[in-house]
Amino acid sequence: MPYTVRVDTNAALERLERLIQKRMAPGADKDAVDAHIWDLFGETWAVMFTDLSGFSRRVAEFGIIHFLQIIYESQRVFVPCLDEYGGILLKVEADSMLVIFRKVRRAVECAIAMQHAAKAYNEGRPEEEQLLLCLGLGYGAMLRVGDHDVFGAEVNAASKLGEDTARAWEILVTQNVKDIVDREEIPGVDFEPLEYVPPGADAAYRMLYPL
Repeated sequence: MPYTVRVDTNAALERLERLIQKRMAPGADKDAVDAHIWDLFGETWAVMFTDLSGFSRRVAEFGIIHFLQIIYESQRVFVPCLDEYGGILLKVEADSMLVIFRKVRRAVECAIAMQHAAKAYNEGRPEEEQLLLCLGLGYGAMLRVGDHDVFGAEVNAASKLGEDTARAWEILVTQNVKDIVDREEIPGVDFEPLEYVPPGADAAYRMLYPL
């Protein structure tokens, strides 16, 4: 009779916690522990953070049912884009999503597709029901722990760009993302530099794209 074994994804987090405790011990070889952690959990991904502009203000004005409606509709509109472009949705918190992609190109193409999906959805809808999407993209080595968390400099930078810096319709990216897009020459995509550079990134850019 066939059977499956289910492995609790918390095991990865518990393993990481034990290694961090080992790192904190007096006289610990921190470089060796760090290398072990990267060997176990280190992976290279493109990372996306999403946010909805004006979400908190509209929830305060229109109430919790409006909040639930916007959350439901945003996932209904955007998750098919993630599926189409190979995105892995790790986490949803209120109006924000954390997504990873194996390839920068797919992350960029998905971000543009999401903005087009938002534009199509918004047509004919009242302002308070519109999805005004903000996006931040990063790329690089990060620690992936289980199925719900990633940690790293590019993760932090993408979070700052997508959740704190980007305005409606903007796609903001780190230097690492721009470098790869420049090499791959994605049609219709260009960049302009931002004055603000989030911690963890060498530079940041606003992506110019057809909408």
